Amino acid sequence: MKIGFFGFNNGVLAEPEAMARTLRAMDDAGFESAWTGEHVVLIDPQEPPSPAPPDFPMLDTVAALAFASGVTQRIRLASGIILLAQRNPVVLAKELSGIDRLSKGRLIFGVGVGYVPREFEVIGVPYGERGARVSEHIEAIRTLWTQEQPEFSGRFTQISGVRQQPMPVQKPHPPITIGGMSPAAYRRAVRQGNGWYGFAQTVDAAAGSIAGLREAAEVEVRSEGLGDLEITVTPPGPVDRGTVKRYEDLGVSRLALLPGRLRKGDDAVRFVETAARQFNL
Repeated sequence: MKIGFFGFNNGVLAEPEAMARTLRAMDDAGFESAWTGEHVVLIDPQEPPSPAPPDFPMLDTVAALAFASGVTQRIRLASGIILLAQRNPVVLAKELSGIDRLSKGRLIFGVGVGYVPREFEVIGVPYGERGARVSEHIEAIRTLWTQEQPEFSGRFTQISGVRQQPMPVQKPHPPITIGGMSPAAYRRAVRQGNGWYGFAQTVDAAAGSIAGLREAAEVEVRSEGLGDLEITVTPPGPVDRGTVKRYEDLGVSRLALLPGRLRKGDDAVRFVETAARQFNL
């Protein structure tokens, strides 16, 4: 089981010194990956389904990944997830290609659709188009990452007569992980993703999601080039070695651990060091 850390750009870790210390601790302790969280804006005042109060600090994912690439040497750096419908895919492809270069091939590109309508309204993206935009944006970015002279024609993006260099280090491209617990997300993961990511999934919930992925695989065509679907889960709370084994038995490849409430950066470092001992990293 690969062990990662979720939320290194959030809360008290949105400060550079705390983020750097925690990332270096993960690098030294043997963690496999570090994952961001993302909401470009938060609803003020908070109301469902917004997941956090409006004053909760959350650094931009691209900025956090770039920072992380400069303070670590080994650990993989993952977006968990980028709300792709809210992004320009041509600009994002350039930004993330740069991160894969600067990190010497350590990027995991995690994407999702999003579920808070007002977040889309303020950005100017129709909420009802978010699924279609994500599916298309993935392919536009894949094109820019793999074709020297990219050609792409879609509903939202057209690419021709340009080049975008340098390309990512990883070939054919950084792994693309699709987040979400809906039938549409399962189908998208099977059809377009190297992996699938589920946030706040108990063992039972993960079992249900994996069953949903298997059902999607019966109807979706999956390219052989995508390889086996790698399953990543963030448990909703602390886990012990027995619980890790239960996730592993389901077919989960990676757990991105959620540290819970952190009052200061030292709490995150202690969490990392304790987990490293607990799981023999």
